Amino acid sequence: MAKMRYILFQLGSDWEFVEMPAEYAYQLSALNLRLHKEISKLTAERVPKLPVAIAECERLELLQEEAGAVNGLEYMNRLEQAFAGIQEEHYPLIALLTEIRALQAQMEQWYEAEAEAAGIQ
Repeated sequence: MAKMRYILFQLGSDWEFVEMPAEYAYQLSALNLRLHKEISKLTAERVPKLPVAIAECERLELLQEEAGAVNGLEYMNRLEQAFAGIQEEHYPLIALLTEIRALQAQMEQWYEAEAEAAGIQ
């Protein structure tokens, strides 16, 4: 079984746990910090609201049944869709999209390798 880490994101009063393979959790946290640093430079009318990475942990015990962790690849897919939809004219958005897509591709490969190792096709 792969070692996972959980990243806690906050957007306003909403919280979200994202489950990531341990070796990629830091990359997602770092990407979140970079996106926050750059998002204020975007001039498009519709810039997505970006949650803030609050914490990382190795174990997650949820006490509410309706609460759950989001799969890391699912989170990356949502993030990529949100940023791909921005109509930016003045900021080189492609640099941010490249970083998002690079981690997204790594996650896709990781999940494929895990599925193969588990014998799932």
